[in-house]
Amino acid sequence: MEFYGTIGPACADLSTLQKMVQAGMTGIRMNLSHGSLAEHADWLNLIHQAGIRELLIDLQGPELRIGRLAEPVFLKADGPLLLGEAGIACPAALVEAVRPGQELLLDDGKLLARVDDAAGGTLRCTVLRGGLLESRKSIAAPGVTIHSPTLTAEDLQNLNMAVSCGVTGVMLPFVRGPEDLSALRRALRQAGGEQIRIFAKIENQAGVAALPALLPLADQIVIARGDLGNAIPLWELPACQKRLASLCRGAGVPFMVVTQMLDSMCARAVPTRAEVCDIYNAVLDGASSLMLTGETAAGRYPVEAMSYLVRTARTAL
Repeated sequence: MEFYGTIGPACADLSTLQKMVQAGMTGIRMNLSHGSLAEHADWLNLIHQAGIRELLIDLQGPELRIGRLAEPVFLKADGPLLLGEAGIACPAALVEAVRPGQELLLDDGKLLARVDDAAGGTLRCTVLRGGLLESRKSIAAPGVTIHSPTLTAEDLQNLNMAVSCGVTGVMLPFVRGPEDLSALRRALRQAGGEQIRIFAKIENQAGVAALPALLPLADQIVIARGDLGNAIPLWELPACQKRLASLCRGAGVPFMVVTQMLDSMCARAVPTRAEVCDIYNAVLDGASSLMLTGETAAGRYPVEAMSYLVRTARTAL
């Protein structure tokens, strides 16, 4: 079984990464929505020095994110929020697609806003659920189809560097259908990365519906519960996860479960009982990989979180 962490400020030192490997971590993810491979040469050196053999890069793909902020912005409930040309940068395709009354989920749904006006390249919104908004956080418009290319220009640049950087797997966000995976496979061939594995992230209803057609094209399916939990009512997420796992098992295709596996450990040294039960059940459902994201990238206890992930999963094997 594979156990992945995510590199970030909380674990970007050699000693911490080595301790995570000692705890059972077999690979690490680098989220390229926050910076390119070229910008993270220091992290790449640390990863190789720590002896981590599996390196996954998570592309931008068709995922929607806000732009970079000079500093985090606190959004107050019932307060205004401007997105687009006259406010916080966001994809133009989003501004063009949404209409007044549309709800927008930011940072995996931690923040919620309602569009009151959409004109002049700007979305004028009211914050419904406030909190701190940081650079490059996700933004989603449930129920709205937004046309975005499979791979961004930055994605193609990163893919061209993947082989030389020791990348072993590529995660494609928001896979919508077979054509997305075919486009990624072509780009990898052109970059000389035929041997690099493709991890298809299921994060929206289009991906859920297309899964049977995706199974022959992916090396591994990723049940990415963050945005998937925004795309459907949250109380329906467990059943959806079970259905996806069952389809993967039936086709003999490995799958990964990710997002908030040990979210409480971003701030606490010990997980909740519900979290360890979640890990255990994911393994019983047949998951071949588990991944931590914010727990290791930005949490206070990256080594302890990896230890709990690995130890809990191994009790189910």
